[in-house]
Amino acid sequence: MTNDTTTATTASAPTTALIHIGQLVTNDPSLGEGPLGLIQDAAVVFDGDRIAWVGETSKAPATDNAVDAAGRAGIPGFVDSHSHLVFAGDRTAEFNARMSGRPYSAGGIRTTVAATRAATDDALHANVARYLAEGLRQGTTTQETKSGYGLTVEDEARALRIAAAHTDEVTFLGAHIVSPDYADDPAGYVDLVTGPMLDACAPHARWVDVFCEKGAFDGDQARAVLTAGKAKGLLPRVHANQLGHGPGVQLAVELGAASADHCTHLSYADIDALAQSDTVATLLPGAEFSTRAPWPDARPLLDAGATVALSTDCNPGSSFTSSMAFCIALAVRDMGMTPDEAVWSATEGGARALRRTDVGRITPGARADLVLLDAPSHVHLAYRPGVPLVSAVWHKGVLV
Repeated sequence: MTNDTTTATTASAPTTALIHIGQLVTNDPSLGEGPLGLIQDAAVVFDGDRIAWVGETSKAPATDNAVDAAGRAGIPGFVDSHSHLVFAGDRTAEFNARMSGRPYSAGGIRTTVAATRAATDDALHANVARYLAEGLRQGTTTQETKSGYGLTVEDEARALRIAAAHTDEVTFLGAHIVSPDYADDPAGYVDLVTGPMLDACAPHARWVDVFCEKGAFDGDQARAVLTAGKAKGLLPRVHANQLGHGPGVQLAVELGAASADHCTHLSYADIDALAQSDTVATLLPGAEFSTRAPWPDARPLLDAGATVALSTDCNPGSSFTSSMAFCIALAVRDMGMTPDEAVWSATEGGARALRRTDVGRITPGARADLVLLDAPSHVHLAYRPGVPLVSAVWHKGVLV
């Protein structure tokens, strides 16, 4: 191997090896020990934006460049499969009041809707870029984000165009709440969402989502939105069972949704349905932390064999965090997950919630996304909560 300053002599992109990674989480059991595919004193070879080789440092092939990890732990880039980044305004006052005893309700979304409608395109672009960069510094290399703070045809389409300029994982959430403009005509708003709004938004999105919850959309309304989205080629995902028991999880499974998100209040039938399906249960502990709501219990889901993801739910009202490491710590402390399970759910679990096979793992052919921790093990993400352990991030093979 050559050192960092060596210049490639061929016309192809130079290859780079990260060597002496103390403990590497690959999420590929064929490469290493246990479900996380752990490799000690590991090396990873990047060829452009892809991973070309993974194994022990002593067996690594020659490369143009080498970076010595000096025993630091390595993990896949986090996959944050649920966020709401296209917004303007601030809800500090709401948070402060809620922490003083006022319960959270979906109605707070209207405050952000008004601010977002009034914001310029430049301001919204800047906000999305800011929070994506904030997440990237903390190890998030794949980020989903949604519309849902416009609630008019023009504002929802604008939000999705802006989101699509920054990430490939874009979700149409016109059915976030009933628009204030249709407060007395929720059926009319569902017709708008499933008709003109969907027509305008579908070209800019990959996913369709709905907040299936008391105070937002009931089961029949949610089914109409998701069915219409599927007919336009969008893949479904569902805000389900956050504030109470409801039909969201069962609807997600029935319609083949990639994920049912929140899953705070589940029946045994919900858990069984998730375990028997390909629908991922995405848990969002930042929302429970920020609203003092009951924690979702990951243990019954995991024990039943359901696939579980962790995500930030980054939004200005109920979970204003972009830290996947923080969510891992919460999941371990308060949701019944082991450190190994939480790290898997924040990486490979998120990838499955986005139906991606090229991210969330460190294996040949995957995208070259890797995070080095200023720690000897991934367990430190839960063991040292609140400490900025991310020391280096590679995204698509580039050190960022």
